[in-house]
Amino acid sequence: MTMPDEEPVWLDDAAGPVVRPYAVTGGRAKPANSFNVVALVLSTRSVPPSEVGIAPEQARIIHLCQRPLALAEVAAHLSLPLGTVRVLLDGLIAQGFVQVNDPRQAATLPDDSVFEALINGLRQL
Repeated sequence: MTMPDEEPVWLDDAAGPVVRPYAVTGGRAKPANSFNVVALVLSTRSVPPSEVGIAPEQARIIHLCQRPLALAEVAAHLSLPLGTVRVLLDGLIAQGFVQVNDPRQAATLPDDSVFEALINGLRQL
């Protein structure tokens, strides 16, 4: 309980700002796409200095992803929650700045018989 002349303490210094993810996404809470945490993010073009409508965090994503990075790595570099980064990526995809490639599903991988035939073929060499 705080006394009337004391300022309430909302958070400690290590916690960071409480409102930041909401403010960073412009109030959007849900991403349109549910990217896998291991999906690879790659910049398709750089941000011109005069580009309007690109948040600093989005510009940083574009800069970081000049080489493919997993979504989880992007979130870690930005110190932002995964959900927030997913929302930021939605905007960047819509503007053509990045592409996100989900990992291949196990159903699209070759059948075990293909690998067995390959191993048998290699043994015969």
